[in-house]
Amino acid sequence: MGCSQSSDSVILKPVKNNLTEREGMTDQQDFSAWQEKTYQPAVNKFPERKKQFKTSSDIPLPPIIPPELQPQDLESQLGFPGSFPFTRGVQPTMYRGRLWTMRQYAGYASAKESNERYRFLLQQGQTGLSVAFDLPTQIGYDADDPIALGEVGRVGVSISSLADMQLLFDQIPLDKVSTSMTINAPAAVLLAMYIAVGKSQGVEPKQLRGTIQNDILKEYIARGTYIFPPEPSMRLITDVFSYCEKEVPNWNTISISGYHIREAGASAVQEVAFTLANAIAYIEAAIQAGLEVDNFASQLSFFFNAHNNFLEEVAKFRAARRLYAKIMKERFGSTCASSQKLRFHTQTAGSTLTAQQPENNVVRVTLQALAAVLGGTQSLHTNSMDEALWLPTEKSVQVALRTQQIIGYESGVADTIDPLAGSHVIEYLTDEIERQAAAYIQRIDEMGGALKAIENGFMQGEIQNSAYEAQLRLERGEDIVVGVNKFQVQEDVVLEPSHIDPAVEIEQRARLAELRATRDAERTANLLEFLEQSARSSGNLLPVFIDCVENQITLGEICGVLRKIWGEYQAPNFL
Repeated sequence: MGCSQSSDSVILKPVKNNLTEREGMTDQQDFSAWQEKTYQPAVNKFPERKKQFKTSSDIPLPPIIPPELQPQDLESQLGFPGSFPFTRGVQPTMYRGRLWTMRQYAGYASAKESNERYRFLLQQGQTGLSVAFDLPTQIGYDADDPIALGEVGRVGVSISSLADMQLLFDQIPLDKVSTSMTINAPAAVLLAMYIAVGKSQGVEPKQLRGTIQNDILKEYIARGTYIFPPEPSMRLITDVFSYCEKEVPNWNTISISGYHIREAGASAVQEVAFTLANAIAYIEAAIQAGLEVDNFASQLSFFFNAHNNFLEEVAKFRAARRLYAKIMKERFGSTCASSQKLRFHTQTAGSTLTAQQPENNVVRVTLQALAAVLGGTQSLHTNSMDEALWLPTEKSVQVALRTQQIIGYESGVADTIDPLAGSHVIEYLTDEIERQAAAYIQRIDEMGGALKAIENGFMQGEIQNSAYEAQLRLERGEDIVVGVNKFQVQEDVVLEPSHIDPAVEIEQRARLAELRATRDAERTANLLEFLEQSARSSGNLLPVFIDCVENQITLGEICGVLRKIWGEYQAPNFL
């Protein structure tokens, strides 16, 4: 029945100093006594839900963290916010100065429709843009290419020419808005278009702010929207590094992505390890191209997934930041703090969204977004509740954005820096994720680096195994997904879907036909010939791309020339 005393008769007594009782006892002895006398009898009487609790990375979770697993030198491991090793965040004030950038990922159908969505989001309080491109654009084909049939504008916006890009950013001042572009194989060409749009608005390249994903290694590992073989692909990336170092200094030249690695089935540890291994490969390629690490590294950025296991995710972000700082300082000899800071964008986990009871996704996204904030993200995209069904509606996008705003303005978690620091379980998980990720990186180093590990299928195999084990746990009922393998209901989906009008593709083809008919044919031929010569040489291709797009040469035409010279990458069959 519990205590018999009524609440109004309780007399509060001073807490006794228990030093006398504990004199001569160690923390380990205290823990052992609690385990034997308090914890184990309770478990014997009321068994726990699982025989063993683990994170998604198979890290054991004891009931509480015992003394031997608690950090021994916490202050040196943590440091201070804005100071090496940046465990507590890359800015000295974190969100007390300004909140993270609320950057909702959007893009669909035509440039005109995507522009309308961007302007709606900015009106709703979004503070940065994030562009999704359709599949033909992602693999370097124009909207009128036969291979693009039926795919134009389906999963992102269709961009074939500078005219499309200008329409995409119509009435959006590029000197005031930062833009992230999720594009990889043809990233350098799309960046050239963005620079050209800025120039047409009277915005100098040095004023442009934003990020281009430009991460081809994860395409070979997890996603598949590659075009060229690794060597020329790495050349394009280092060309972007070199050009932007001088001409577009406020631009993040790459967003090294763990997001897609996690979406493919990787664990939290694998996400950190493979992402940082790829980062090492890019940095080494840039150094081999003659760049100084402290001249380009401050323009590198990262992109992580925010998944379901809340505590592990918070720890994951902190571990990635600390491990990267050590790699930059100890491995690459960086002496500049800005080069050692792992700055990252986060997106909530699309793979966790369910078509069943889609309203539940609002809760999933909220917890994932909160983990990203508590982990110290610099910008954030929150998925919409209906994304497992179709392209998100305007209403669901607004709810997703409001989720971030409520966390930022109402929850109080942004009012102090790294509020979970010092928690035994958070620090234990941070240490363990860092340790296991470092071990993975060492294995990859022993194989000859990330590219060799990709070529022999190591990363792909590790991700496949992890995904398989996760699916088995789901099917066995060891892991629960509400509404999918437990708490199912009979339901009719009442959400209204978005539709892509087939006329979008017809209009895009017509726009391209008009462009090709009205541009200077001789000038086009000469520039394409010059592009081919430049690609066969070793010079930086960015100025050539800018010249091409400003003269109405299309994405597909540029990539077509490069395909002719470099060929296309054929993924090995590891089965």
